[in-house]
Amino acid sequence: MKRFGIFIIGILSSLTLYAQSYYVQCEDTCSHIHGIDVSHYQGSVFWEHIGDNSKMAYVYLKATEGGDNIDARYKENIDLAHRYGLKVGSYHFYRPKTEQQKQLENFMAQCRPGDQDLVPMIDIETRGGLPVEEFQDSLFKFLALVEKVYKQKPLLYTGANFYDKYLLGKLDGYMLMIAQYTDFEPTLKDERDITLWQYTGKGRIQGVNGFVDKSRLMGHHSLRELRYRRH
Repeated sequence: MKRFGIFIIGILSSLTLYAQSYYVQCEDTCSHIHGIDVSHYQGSVFWEHIGDNSKMAYVYLKATEGGDNIDARYKENIDLAHRYGLKVGSYHFYRPKTEQQKQLENFMAQCRPGDQDLVPMIDIETRGGLPVEEFQDSLFKFLALVEKVYKQKPLLYTGANFYDKYLLGKLDGYMLMIAQYTDFEPTLKDERDITLWQYTGKGRIQGVNGFVDKSRLMGHHSLRELRYRRH
């Protein structure tokens, strides 16, 4: 019985430590500049709580996907994120098989220059079943259109493994946000500089029910580099 009691105490102690550390994450223990990205998957966000969180300096909001998909929460999210003082950028999920001009027009209708604090971001996660060279050609045509319209290069988001397999050495001149959910900082096979690291897809933050993606600036990089330049 005594051993059983010690066993139970051990379990309770572990649960207590877990509960205490549940919301203690990277931004609570380091000095990096952190942010989140949000889409309709997060449901209703209590932006006043996020705006009060001094650890969160920026947010990227999903605006569109492919040629006709508009994130159902985008309008609400961007209005409230601005109201509560966050630096805001918008992103588009790229579909390689969808005509580039159609995707651009979809994104432009939502990502209005006057609403942006940060450069647009393009989310690149799939080849859409295309051969590698055809996928790359599709993507580069789209990026050229985005740059022409917004008069600056977009930030590009992709996973470390996806980059190494399909984009290695092809994205010089672009700032990168790299997703890698590990305890160690990502490195790319071509040793490309990384501007931001999305280090978890299961972050927690007051104001969001459920998980949220979290990222931080790498090395010497500053939020100023992401500033949207109005022309």
